[in-house]
Amino acid sequence: MSEPPLKDPAPAEDAEPKPRRARKPVGWSMIVIGALVAICVALVWRRDGIDGVLNILTHDLWLFGEIIPRVLAGCLLGGFIAEILPHDKVSRSLGPESGLKGLLIGTAFGAILPGGPFTAYPVAAALLTVGADFGATIAMVVSWTLIGYGRAVAWELPILGTDFTLWRIAISLPIPVLAGWLGRFVFVRMYPKGEPSE
Repeated sequence: MSEPPLKDPAPAEDAEPKPRRARKPVGWSMIVIGALVAICVALVWRRDGIDGVLNILTHDLWLFGEIIPRVLAGCLLGGFIAEILPHDKVSRSLGPESGLKGLLIGTAFGAILPGGPFTAYPVAAALLTVGADFGATIAMVVSWTLIGYGRAVAWELPILGTDFTLWRIAISLPIPVLAGWLGRFVFVRMYPKGEPSE
């Protein structure tokens, strides 16, 4: 008896996760902002003439020059963090299956994260890239916004006093966890198959 022909083995699935889809350089938000800028330019030109428009543009160019190094540093920080952090550990600690522990870790990380938005948002994007889910990342961003120790120590304590600062932080503590849980709840129901397409 002749042996039956051997079947080709099924292609092995790639162990590496699929790379995130590239973001579009021009999205709806960029279009809306561009339209608002054009409207504002027209209004200023009508009221103050071309001199008023050039004065604002000159001031904004100086502001842009001051901000761009911070933006570059924040983006580099986020990129390096995404390469350094181990994906499997981040996914276990902050991923969709991390439960309440992931929300608490995200909240604690956001509370101690130093720096301004040029640091916080690139770090949040890096966490999403390496396996953190929406819930834990939302908890981190909300915690950084509400509890961040840097602003509390540098501004709130000297100006508003210890009692106000401690009570404000104590009242704010549950909010990042609730926001992360709600984000996770909504995300799972809106995107049951995973990450939304860009």
